[in-house]
Amino acid sequence: MPFSFFIVEKTMRKRQALITIVLFGAFISMFGYYLFCKKGVSNERLERLTVVAHRAGVGAMENTLAGIRECMAAGVSEIEIDVRMTADGELVLCHDDKVRAANGAMLCVCYATLSELQQQCAGAMPTLGEAFETVGGRCRLLLDAKCSCNAEQFAKALINEVALYQAAGWVSVQSLDDALLGHLHRLGHPFPLEKIIALKIPFLPIIVDNGLSLFNFEKYDYISSFNICYKALTPSLVNEIHSRGKAVKVWSPDAPHDIPALDVDGVITDYPRQWLPVGE
Repeated sequence: MPFSFFIVEKTMRKRQALITIVLFGAFISMFGYYLFCKKGVSNERLERLTVVAHRAGVGAMENTLAGIRECMAAGVSEIEIDVRMTADGELVLCHDDKVRAANGAMLCVCYATLSELQQQCAGAMPTLGEAFETVGGRCRLLLDAKCSCNAEQFAKALINEVALYQAAGWVSVQSLDDALLGHLHRLGHPFPLEKIIALKIPFLPIIVDNGLSLFNFEKYDYISSFNICYKALTPSLVNEIHSRGKAVKVWSPDAPHDIPALDVDGVITDYPRQWLPVGE
């Protein structure tokens, strides 16, 4: 083999080694605290935590009226549900942007009408109005607004629906989408707004949400809570958020022994009963 081949191969190996080291360093800087920190929540802290039922139930119960009823029967004080807008401006409970029709085809929620979704999809797709009627103020609802359509129209629809069911006193809205949160703020939202963050990149003013977004607290001065992946949390981030008068919720740990022993304000979990203080 020509000598130049070995030179190229050696250079490529060095480059691959450098990339591996950089990626490993990035991983450790982002998740290193979680890997090595003390984990668990004391019973005293459990009593202070806001426990939110993720998607109103696990598995087939998620984002259903039956799941909401089950959560309320279990004594859950706050329930999270996913909300999307259909082509005709109706708000429905749905996590994914596409759903499978009875004939196997995939329907995009924002391009289908409510009637089409209910006729073509196996099982009823609840509306947000039906969820409001089911809850009736007996617990809080955290609406995870999934925006893959006109953000301003979605914001207006949310505000109108909350007003129609007089739910402003027991509803909060969270979202990954800055455009939607911005429109809700501009329109005079009558309920708390919460920002979902997958990851705050260490040492940089950048967060991972729908993609990569610039982060500073002035930008999010209207936000009441930052809801962050529990594996991406650090003491400095928690302290900085609290120093700004904002709350911190984590998503989506299964049990108290999963999360770092930090002074967070709430958890969004698939298993809310796991978070009851010992003895209850």
